[in-house]
Amino acid sequence: MSLTLHGYRYSVYARIVRMICAEKAIGYRWVEVNPFALDLPDSYLALHPFRRVPVLEHDGFVIYETVAISRYLDEAFPGISLQPSAPRDRARLAQIIAIIDAYGYWPMVRQVFAHRVFRPSLGEPVDEEQVAAGIAAARKVLAALEALAGEDGYLTDAGLSLADLHAAAMIAYFTMAAEGQAALSAYPRLTAWWDNMSRRPSLTDTDPFA
Repeated sequence: MSLTLHGYRYSVYARIVRMICAEKAIGYRWVEVNPFALDLPDSYLALHPFRRVPVLEHDGFVIYETVAISRYLDEAFPGISLQPSAPRDRARLAQIIAIIDAYGYWPMVRQVFAHRVFRPSLGEPVDEEQVAAGIAAARKVLAALEALAGEDGYLTDAGLSLADLHAAAMIAYFTMAAEGQAALSAYPRLTAWWDNMSRRPSLTDTDPFA
């Protein structure tokens, strides 16, 4: 078996795939790709015409888009199942991931984390308006997830799932900002969920800042 994962070490989406591999004990070869580079090689653009990460190669099969990769890895490899079998649970999983991608990624990662944490680490200025706007938008996402979260420490009632891993990568960055931690603390179910997820080796072992 030949499995290669192309990704950017700071990408939450590449981290999601790495977390899935960790949970399912899937080995892979990592190839670092900076999607923000202006000189991406043609060989990479042949794999991903939209210049993003991650990309998975498995014995000649090439796939991009994190949700598609996630489902493929869960279904193609043995180990823990990260997708519930019941139709309603699967629908809830898909709903939570869609909420995070459509409404959570930009404010949590690109506004709060990027401006409060990442840009300062590079010596770049912080845009306080971006941070404030991100926190305001993130609260609506957190409220929606709070209403949907299960009661057993996971986001669905079916135990650990792709939804938990997808959300954890985002929340990990979001809570690196003090404002993100404060915002999350207003939601008791999500706080309990994060207390559970933040200690999982699949998350801690893929921390690009560790």
